[in-house]
Amino acid sequence: MTASNHKKIVLAGHTRRTKWAPMWAVVRRFGKGKMTHPSQMTAIRRHWRRSKIKVKPRRTSKKHLG
Repeated sequence: MTASNHKKIVLAGHTRRTKWAPMWAVVRRFGKGKMTHPSQMTAIRRHWRRSKIKVKPRRTSKKHLG
């Protein structure tokens, strides 16, 4: 696994950590007669501005060393 692939894998895993779920998934999990909010399927909230993912940036060569 290269460094760039590692970053993509981490970011892809965090896409599932939102407070949103489609309605058909709610029906499949909780049943047809139960009215629940889709956010009950995901435990962790994530927002693009409020909370950041701790992913190391890619390595770049130092420009001042020549």
